Amino acid sequence: MQSTMPKMLREVAKQHPDVPAQYFKDGTGRFQSVRYSDLYKTILDLASGLLHLGVKRGNHVGIISDDRKEWQEASMAIMGLGAADVPRGCDATKADLSYILSFAECEFCFVENQAQVEKCISIREAIPNVKTLIVFDLVEKTALEAAKKAGFSLIQYNDVIENGTKERKKNPGFVEKEIDKGNEEDIACIIFTSGTTGEPKGVMLCHRNFLTQLDELPELITLSPGDKALCVLPVWHSFQRLCEYMILFQAGSMCYSKPIGSILLADFAALNPQLLPAVPRVFEAVYEGVLRTMRKGGGIKYLLFKFFVGIGILHSKIDRLLLNKTALFKKRNRFFDWLLLVLPWLFLYPLKLLGSVLVFKKIREKLGNSFHVGVSGGGALPPIVDEFFWAVGINIVEGYGLTETAPVISVRSMHNPTFGTVGYAIRGVEAKIVDEDGRELGPGQKGTVMIKGGSVMKGYYKKPDLTSEVLSEDGWLDTGDLGLLTIDGQLVLRGRKKDTIVLRGGENVEPLPLEMRMMESRFIAQAVVLGQDERYLAAMIVPSRDDVESYAKEKMIDVSVFEKLLEHDEIQKLFETEIKELVNAKSGFKIFERISRFVLLKKPFEPGVELSAKQEVMRYKLPELYPKEMKLLFK
Repeated sequence: MQSTMPKMLREVAKQHPDVPAQYFKDGTGRFQSVRYSDLYKTILDLASGLLHLGVKRGNHVGIISDDRKEWQEASMAIMGLGAADVPRGCDATKADLSYILSFAECEFCFVENQAQVEKCISIREAIPNVKTLIVFDLVEKTALEAAKKAGFSLIQYNDVIENGTKERKKNPGFVEKEIDKGNEEDIACIIFTSGTTGEPKGVMLCHRNFLTQLDELPELITLSPGDKALCVLPVWHSFQRLCEYMILFQAGSMCYSKPIGSILLADFAALNPQLLPAVPRVFEAVYEGVLRTMRKGGGIKYLLFKFFVGIGILHSKIDRLLLNKTALFKKRNRFFDWLLLVLPWLFLYPLKLLGSVLVFKKIREKLGNSFHVGVSGGGALPPIVDEFFWAVGINIVEGYGLTETAPVISVRSMHNPTFGTVGYAIRGVEAKIVDEDGRELGPGQKGTVMIKGGSVMKGYYKKPDLTSEVLSEDGWLDTGDLGLLTIDGQLVLRGRKKDTIVLRGGENVEPLPLEMRMMESRFIAQAVVLGQDERYLAAMIVPSRDDVESYAKEKMIDVSVFEKLLEHDEIQKLFETEIKELVNAKSGFKIFERISRFVLLKKPFEPGVELSAKQEVMRYKLPELYPKEMKLLFK
């Protein structure tokens, strides 16, 4: 194993020079390929050009771009010089960029296109440290003039490569020497967690963090040289970033696409890929698309579909019990399992085979004949979606991790997956479950997931106080997740303990700013935002009784029974309006941060029930305390 990511790529390029490393769309929308030897040469030329511009070891270099071939080239070139990239996507707000580029002290910044150039110009006063912008796409002359006027040196990406090629001819081997100086403890990147607080945390990840995962992941998710993987997620998220490293490590081919149904399916047809890493929402969208298509068709086809899917799910459940592929928290008598279940398994097997020919084969063909595994991460995969893909014979493995763990902690093996788990902790990583007092718990006992090992971050950039809150002196990271271990040591997740909410689409949401904003309404005494592993955000609201009753009296609404009052259409409309007026784009909230549904609770939160001794809402307890309300919020 090499000690840095660029050294790893150099080794792969030596062994597989002619294998396609990247597929990208040209101006006509057709896919073109780049060989590993050409990719590595471009990285050397780019690194040489960056050296000529003044990029030095230990520098922080911004990359404001969505996933594309130039992103990987830029990141590898930066890391090859011993610098660290500071990435963000094109959807980054001006406020985010102002904070991140200034806080990380970036003097150089790659930007994708003219829109990002203009964004940087508009926040010039907030990022005085940024001197040079390197833009991937060609920009208009007016943008060049505006950038110069704002005090930026604006350089086209290809010009940096061209200058770097000339410098390498003058000083052959110089860039390679810089790459050789790198070691596993060098900071590879600083990924700032998203949030609405205005001050996201910069997670410092070193090369060791990523290489630890590459020690075992290729055994769990296997590719052959030249196998294609569709890359559809934001690469500044650690999940997509690590997946691309895993692809490169196995000499696979990265194919850049978009998580948009029509584009994704068209690219599936054009490329016939073997692998798709994606957030749960992408797989859920495929599942829902299949259901919609079958419902529209109606008639006998829909009835056959429902029948065979039901058979497939039932057979899969039996199969998992017989072959020990389901989560167990205590010993089970396997003899009785076989005695009771082998006959139903045999009876259902021919029906499942028939369903595979008549129904499931057509579903699988939509993803291409070569597709053999999807990797779900960035949130919990809904069990119904997991069951469906398992039943139709499409292999979806689920992983678990955090930005702070670069990100993989565990993952189900594609060769021997266990349903209901996120697999074993990978080699080089330890996992344990502890109670509120820090005592380690045994199998089947729910507590906080704690992680230690090579994938754990260096810390939060310039935030030692926040680092010490989550990372102990002996190296244990408090994930903030609730979970338990099976009897054979696999992880099962049970929600969040900490406040950060991760939606099904992979978006991270800090609920506190939303809650504080909603409580600006005189009608809202308390508000709790929920949505972990869901598609959208929802809220449980404790109304301000006096203010609600006063409003009702003005509207001539009966207030004699408060519980009934809260169900009144006029009162429901009042809260809907209040929330929409407080939480919106004008208030600085993103689309995925809007509150889609709410419920009005009939009593205030109580200490020892919903509230801790510090009078803080124990968010993770609410789903257990309010199951009916949760069903209403997330139907």
